[in-house]
Amino acid sequence: MLEGLPPHRPTHVLRLLTDERSARAMTDILGEMFDPTETAVAAFEAEDGVTWRLEAYFAEAPDEEMVRELIRPIVGDQADVADFQTIDQQDWVRASLEGLKPVRAGRILVHGAHDRAHVRANDLPIEIEAALAFGTGHHGTTLGCLRALVAAMKRGRPARVLDVGTGTGILAFAAARALRSTVVAGDLDPEAVLTARANARLNGLTPWLRLYQGPGVQHALANRPRRFDVVFANILARPLKRLAPSLTAVVAEGGVLILSGLIERDVPGVLSTYRHRGFHLAEKGVIEGWATLVLRRGGAAPRPR
Repeated sequence: MLEGLPPHRPTHVLRLLTDERSARAMTDILGEMFDPTETAVAAFEAEDGVTWRLEAYFAEAPDEEMVRELIRPIVGDQADVADFQTIDQQDWVRASLEGLKPVRAGRILVHGAHDRAHVRANDLPIEIEAALAFGTGHHGTTLGCLRALVAAMKRGRPARVLDVGTGTGILAFAAARALRSTVVAGDLDPEAVLTARANARLNGLTPWLRLYQGPGVQHALANRPRRFDVVFANILARPLKRLAPSLTAVVAEGGVLILSGLIERDVPGVLSTYRHRGFHLAEKGVIEGWATLVLRRGGAAPRPR
């Protein structure tokens, strides 16, 4: 699980081995206390199946004593052995490669260059450099969106796809590769757009991508009412609520809106916001505490019999 958006150039990292409950609690508290655009906090299960590794990446040097006191009520004296390190770009690449394994959603396979041998003949492969960290499809939100795309394609063939907040571009690439049709994707961060463009070239998908830089759908490529059959928005709860009017406006009749970047406690508030825009919950998936919502235009979802 991961809290916050990844800093593009992290300079410091906190690492601590602990148990699952403590790792999850620290992920929540650090995610709440620090600017999510400058800090990324992740927790991973170790190979022994018992120990969990907490990693917090910071764009600027953190106040180490403050962080230790912040986590002390959770981990006690373990706070004193929390390891703070300065990292350079080479360290970041190496750290990102550790534990990076192929991730599958149906025929879609997200992998690093070192795992090309895992690609099968019938796969739809997407290669992402591990150095780009947290945009590799291993985060539960990205994997949840990929699974929602696979489910949507089983019901029909979407003609037009929009990915809002594309980051490294994985969701847009998956749609383009699977559908062999043009996908529109944008991000507020110009560096993210450059990264997505580079990844598109790496995957031979440049002809299928229309990338833009801007907030939400505020671009001529994206701001097209009732046009897109699938709209992804894998961001956080607050911007998802703020963008509800513009996101819902571009979903085609019969289309789906796939939202993620949500921990489970965020779901009721987000659903309420979109319900007021005329959308209901069609499907919900949860991976490692992160929720992915598939919304459709119309009244309340039918109750199961």
